[in-house]
Amino acid sequence: MNNHHWQQRKEAVIAKGMGNLAPVYITQAENMTLSDVEGNQYIDFASGIAVTNTGHSHPQIIDAVKRQLDQFSHTCAMVTPYPAFVELAEQLVERTPGSSAKKAIFLTTGAEAVENAVKIARAKTGRSGVIAFKGGFHGRTNLCMGLTGKVTPYKAGFGPFPNEIYHLPFPNACHGISQAHSLNALEDLFASTIEPARVAAIIFEPVQGEGGFYPAPPAWAQAIRRLCDQHGIVLICDEIQTGFARTGKLFATEYLGIEPDLMTLAKGIAGGFPLSAVVGKAEIMDAASPGGLGGTYAGSPLGCVAGLEVLKIIDKDNLCDKASAIGEVMKQQLEALQQSFPEITDIRQLGAMVAIELSDPVTHKPLSDLTKQLVQSAPQAGLILLSCGVRGNVIRLLPPLTADMDEIRLGLNRLRVLFEQLVK
Repeated sequence: MNNHHWQQRKEAVIAKGMGNLAPVYITQAENMTLSDVEGNQYIDFASGIAVTNTGHSHPQIIDAVKRQLDQFSHTCAMVTPYPAFVELAEQLVERTPGSSAKKAIFLTTGAEAVENAVKIARAKTGRSGVIAFKGGFHGRTNLCMGLTGKVTPYKAGFGPFPNEIYHLPFPNACHGISQAHSLNALEDLFASTIEPARVAAIIFEPVQGEGGFYPAPPAWAQAIRRLCDQHGIVLICDEIQTGFARTGKLFATEYLGIEPDLMTLAKGIAGGFPLSAVVGKAEIMDAASPGGLGGTYAGSPLGCVAGLEVLKIIDKDNLCDKASAIGEVMKQQLEALQQSFPEITDIRQLGAMVAIELSDPVTHKPLSDLTKQLVQSAPQAGLILLSCGVRGNVIRLLPPLTADMDEIRLGLNRLRVLFEQLVK
C-alpha cells in the first residue's frame, strides 16, 4: 500500500480539520531521517514541530521508556505518584531562568500548560484580564485560541472566544513595528480599555513560533518585566517551541535578561512523548488549591522518564552549543541562497531556530503562494519543511540538534533545488 492509498483511507475517516502537511506515511524515523511506506527517505527539517530536538528514536530515550513500560505505564500522578515525576520537576525548577524559589506542575499538551498558567495567574492575583500579542500562538483550545494572535487557520470559524483577552502589536522590525510602538500600545490599553489592576497576566513567546520566528528584543522584554512588577501583573513566557536547547540556550528567555513569573514548556521536553509543564515562582504556583491543577494523564511516567533522558542528552552532547553551530551553518548557506533569490527578504536565526521570509523584492508583497508551493513540493525532493507567519510567507527550519552537519548541508542543497525549480 502506497502513500496515496493511506491518504485516501485517512481522508475517509479523519476530519478534514486535522489536515496533514505532507501526504507521506512514516514507518521508521531515526535521528534526522524519516522513511515512508514506499521506502522513500526524507531529511526532516521539522522535528515534529520542534519536538524531537534530541533526534528521532534516540536510543537512550527509547531504552528508558522501555524500562518504564516493564514497570507500569500509568497510575495517575495525582493518585499515586512515582519518583520520575518528582525528579524531573527538581531538574526543571533548578534549570529554568532566575534565582527565585520555583515549583512545577506537569500536564500533557502545550495548550494545557498555557491554560493552567493563566489559571494560576488568575488565582494568584484575583484578576481576570490577560494581555497577549498579535502574531503569537498559544494553542488550539478555546482559551488558547483567544490568546493566539493569528486567525487562519487557528481561529477562523471557531468563535466566540473568552472575554477579557487583549492583543497588542509585537515588536517586529521586519514589519515596521518598533519597540516603542508596542510599549505605547500597552500604555494606551491601560488608559483606554482595561486598568492594570484588572490584568492578571501578560503572555508572550521569546521567539514567536507560528507567527514567523520573530525574536522578542531584550530591551522590550525588560520593559514589559518592569511594567508587570509595577502593576502586580504575572509575566508568562511561553517557551513551548523555543525550549530545550533549540535556540542555543536551554531556554530562549535567557537571552532576554529577565526572570518570568511563569514559564510554559512542552514540545522538546520529552523527545516525542506527550508531556508539558508550567514552572514558576513558588509563591505564585502555590496560589491554586489542591485539586485545581492537573489531569488524568498529566505527568505520564513515560513522559517523565523520557524528559530526564532529554536533559542528560542535552548536557552530555552539548546540544546548546550544537544548536548554535547548526544555526550558523544554516545561516551561511541560506545567505548564499539569498544572493541567487532576492525573494528571500529576511533570514532569522537564533540557535537552530531558523526562518526565511519570502516577499516580492520590489513591492514587498508577501509571497504566500510561493511559500506554499515550496513546502508542498519539498517531499518530492526528499525534504520535510514547515511554513509559518501571519502572512503565510515564512519557511521555518527546525532540524534535530543531534543532526550531522553533512545532512544539514544536504537538506539545504535540496532546498536550493526547490528554489531553482519553482522561482521563475
